[in-house]
Amino acid sequence: MSVLTFSTPRMVATLLMLPGVLAAAIALSQPNQGVPVRVDVVTEQPIQRIIELTGTVMSPRSARLSTATAGLVTDLQVDVGSLVEKGDVLLELDQVLAQSQWHSSAAGTDVARLAAADSTRRLQEARALIPQKSIAESAVRDLEAEVAQDAADLQRAQAETAYAKGVLDRHQLRAPFSGVVSAKETELGEWVTPGQPVLTLVATRELYMDFPVSEDYLMDVALDTPVSYNLGDNSRDARAGVITTTVPVTDPGARTFLLRVQPTDTDPRMFPGMSARAQLTLTTGRSGLTVPRDAILNYPDGRVVVWVVNSDADGASVSETLVKTGVVFDGRVEIVEGLSADAQVVVQGNEALQNDQQVTVLPVLH
Repeated sequence: MSVLTFSTPRMVATLLMLPGVLAAAIALSQPNQGVPVRVDVVTEQPIQRIIELTGTVMSPRSARLSTATAGLVTDLQVDVGSLVEKGDVLLELDQVLAQSQWHSSAAGTDVARLAAADSTRRLQEARALIPQKSIAESAVRDLEAEVAQDAADLQRAQAETAYAKGVLDRHQLRAPFSGVVSAKETELGEWVTPGQPVLTLVATRELYMDFPVSEDYLMDVALDTPVSYNLGDNSRDARAGVITTTVPVTDPGARTFLLRVQPTDTDPRMFPGMSARAQLTLTTGRSGLTVPRDAILNYPDGRVVVWVVNSDADGASVSETLVKTGVVFDGRVEIVEGLSADAQVVVQGNEALQNDQQVTVLPVLH
């Protein structure tokens, strides 16, 4: 016995709609998930100005060295790039004639010393005979004059020997300070004269940085103004510096004055001639509202907007807010108009938001 089952068109339609109804019911049973965003708070704080500077690493000493006497170069102990210490011999000239002159002067000094000693001895013996009246007073006075003459001759000989030794020493060129040889302008066998540059020596210690600064900031920069610097294109490794000198004489062509900065700690990365960039932090004497730089969106039509998070019983939503910005410093932007203190602004996920769009606020990253 078979059982026949009949279905009406209404029943078929109902069965076909059942999956959609179930999906809608499931969606209504789940809480609304908004676009995930990260937020920060509008903060009131002292407003600062950050001045970007570009300058150069400088050496405290740089000298084009020359010999103190003329001569033939017989020994050159350094080359470009050589590191030397103060007092090291860098170059030697032919010393044969100067050595001979010094030896001759030294021998003359020995002769004068012996003559002075002999005359002094004879004078002492003659004075011992005076009480016995065994020697004429005129003979004693002659010996006294001879002793004085021999003493003068000895002094002259010693001076000539010292001069000859000085000339001999000047046949060696020594480093006046520690540093690196940056240029070599002579070679073995060349004849050099005083005043002719033969080597360039640059100190590599106690380096500093010089920056030209616009004259507009002359009255705002002080020795205690905070400053940080970067070397070359290494913008991620800023280090602290200290202002040591400001030269309040402006360059009439560039309308700038000189600012000199030294590293707070010794920086082994620094070499003379490197490019350097610095950031000066100047106080403005006023406070204002600020937001992180990432909260600001700039549009081609000139609008500057911030997405503000609004919370209510239905959750969190966002609204686009036009703002007027001021100075930028330390990763934050001054808000002149458009926001109030303690408002929450979107700093991540704000690229494609829409007004009144539901959002989910993610935890703050630390």
